[in-house]
Amino acid sequence: KNNLALKHLRQMMPGDRVLVYHTGDEKAVVGVAQVMSQAYPDPKQKDPKLAVVDLKAAGRLPQPVPLGEIKKDRAFADLGLVRMGRLSVMPASADQFDRILKMGGMK
Repeated sequence: KNNLALKHLRQMMPGDRVLVYHTGDEKAVVGVAQVMSQAYPDPKQKDPKLAVVDLKAAGRLPQPVPLGEIKKDRAFADLGLVRMGRLSVMPASADQFDRILKMGGMK
């Protein structure tokens, strides 16, 4: 329901790859998914401004990448996950994306 998160969600396009992050006790990037649809109104909500995209799981990271490790790495200083921890959808640069995959043992 955050306007910035909705803006980022609406910019997703089919074929985009996304990192999957678990909140709660784990607080770690755990996998990768592929965007399968453009954003559309969330059918479970009455507010037409709320949107969703369809995702397809693309793989689990061999080892989760904890938020603490991401925060310690200067390459992520401008990443929304570090700067605005409660933001649920945010862009990452190609270098940041690949670095997280490598940290998780995927590359």
